Order: sequence, then C-alpha cells, then structure tokens
Amino acid sequence: MPSKNIRKPIPRSVVRRLTEYLAHVKHMGEHQVEWISSHQLGEELGWTSSTVRQDLSHLNFSGISKRGYEVSGLERALADILGADTDWTMVVVGAGNLGRALALHEDFLRNGFRICGVFDGDKHKVGIKIGPLTVQGMEEVAEVVSEKKVDIGVLAVPAAAAQEVADTLVAAGVRGLLNLALAHITVPPDVAVIDSRIVASLQELSHSIKMQK
Repeated sequence: MPSKNIRKPIPRSVVRRLTEYLAHVKHMGEHQVEWISSHQLGEELGWTSSTVRQDLSHLNFSGISKRGYEVSGLERALADILGADTDWTMVVVGAGNLGRALALHEDFLRNGFRICGVFDGDKHKVGIKIGPLTVQGMEEVAEVVSEKKVDIGVLAVPAAAAQEVADTLVAAGVRGLLNLALAHITVPPDVAVIDSRIVASLQELSHSIKMQK
C-alpha cells in the first residue's frame, strides 16, 4: 500500500514529472490498460526509462520484473504522494480576466480542487457573478478562509498587489499559495508557494524556438 509519509523532500523537477505520470496513467486506466513498463512510460512521455525508474523510486510502490507497473496501483501511489487523493479548498484573489477564467475552469473540481470564493480589492467588481460564485471584497477573506477551511490561495493580481494579497491570505490561515503574479513574494516557512507565470513560460518557449533556428 502507498505510504502516507514522505521521508525526504522530492526535487521540484521530479514532482513536475510525477504530475505528468499521474495524468498519463489516469488516461491509461480509463482505457483499461492494466500494465505499463518504465520503457513505455518514458517513450510515451519523452523521457528515458532510467529517468522514469528514478522518479518512481520516490514512491512506496514497485514494478514487477518483465511486467512493469500495475496501472491502477501506480495511479493510487502517485495520487497519494501528490495529495491528489485529498479534496482541497481554494480561493482566487483577483476577478480580472485570469481570475474569472480560473474560477470557471471545470478541471479544478474534477481533480479535487474546489474553489469556494473569489475576491477583489476593486469595489466595482464586488457583487459580480462568476459562475455560481459572487465576487467578494478583501475584507471578507479571513471569514471565508476560516469558515470554509481554505487550504490554497491563488494570486491572480497585478505584481504590485501580490505581496499584500499574500500577507492577507497567510494571516487568514491558508497553507499554500499559487502565485500567478509577475512578482516574488515572501511567506513564512510553514506556507508553501508555487510560482506559475505564463509570460515566463512563453519566454522559455520563445528561447527554445530561437535556439532551434
């Protein structure tokens, strides 16, 4: 059975690949595939079989010689280590185009992430309906985070507002932040932060394209 305890930190580059393994084996399970080898996984995802084996060694789950990994068991082990076997409650701060798109994104709920609130500091946006949610003012953050036991806060705000919003969410009690703002934020050591920046990713992509010329 997969262990609930992670004994040592896993490198972030490995964690990123683990999320791709999970998406892939979910898809395989839906198509009644029962077994897959490290060679197949690597070939289908663009990595070497050695990388696959090293990545999956972080799981408390092993393959079987000449058969590979049982797909359903591998999916459970990956979901366990990534926290995907748990339902997470989130709020989005920022009711602009990006915030609205996030709040309406159905894949979040399908993957265990439930958005229970959208907030904005612009009084002209407060009261606007976004799907089933109504935009609330920042003064309501603390009450909602406490009442709904919110785990994750998503920052979809301009860079200049990012640190103040992060401070508000941390003070309210969130345990992790997804930072979509083009700004570095600082938080206490017991709060997790992941930076996800579309512009920076596009710059990486443009660099890769340029280097291929």
